[in-house]
Amino acid sequence: MLILDPSFESMTILVTGAKGQMGNDFQAICPQFPHYRFSFTDIEELDITDEKAVGVFFHQNHPDVIINCAAYTAVDKAEQESEIAMKINGEAVGILARAASEAGTLMIQISTDYIFDGNHFKPYTEEDIPHPISTYARSKYSGELAMHQYSSRGIIIRTSWLYSSFGHNFVKTMLKVGAEKGTLRVVFDQIGTPTWSRDLCRTILQILPKLTDFYGVDIYHYSDEGVCSWYDFAIAILELSGIHCHVNPISTKDYPLPAIRPFYSVFNKEKIKKRFDIQIPHWRESLKECIGILTRR
Repeated sequence: MLILDPSFESMTILVTGAKGQMGNDFQAICPQFPHYRFSFTDIEELDITDEKAVGVFFHQNHPDVIINCAAYTAVDKAEQESEIAMKINGEAVGILARAASEAGTLMIQISTDYIFDGNHFKPYTEEDIPHPISTYARSKYSGELAMHQYSSRGIIIRTSWLYSSFGHNFVKTMLKVGAEKGTLRVVFDQIGTPTWSRDLCRTILQILPKLTDFYGVDIYHYSDEGVCSWYDFAIAILELSGIHCHVNPISTKDYPLPAIRPFYSVFNKEKIKKRFDIQIPHWRESLKECIGILTRR
């Protein structure tokens, strides 16, 4: 089995899903980590659902770490495209985990707060039992199960309410519709924590030195600090961007969507903070920084 060089001078990191939120944010911050060598792929360079292609890629490139950011993230559309969602979020994770195990590669899999049903009403720990209630959630949980089944060196990081200056997300939607309309309706009875993708990416790269001799599969919860509703989140986005738009709070039943969302998905993050001695920023501080990036473009 491969043990990563403690000096990290030769560590090669493969990031899949390069065109997504996290993939783009990894590319944005990788110059801050010159001691790592990065390889970025999306479906054009590596189809993670193709077992043969994945095997060839690992044989030719020998990555020390793979961070799987590739995912099917269309939560509502997944209700009609369950096979595609399961293939990308579940089966492909198993393919990557098997290839990584054979190569002695450390694999980091990104999962979601949606694997919980939201009926807990106290911050979820890594020991709480998942109960996915949507097709998307079930597909992501199947990816976690694949990690447990096939990975010999694997970390599952669950995150929540991810947004970025890249891609499609709640922040960018609010900025767009807020500037176009005088009034918005946003649900107030779903509670969680917004997480800036770049915070998570930076944390992953910072904790890698403490994972060089890790074996087995472990789970960590990561989100930015603080708690809010989607309504509170929308208010903050508009305030920090200087957009004048009235936001009306509505209940989930007044805004029906194909996929069921958990009403409460706040994470307990004590495990990752203590294990890796990290500090996590408050979601509002990170949101302000992200909006600053967007408004400078």
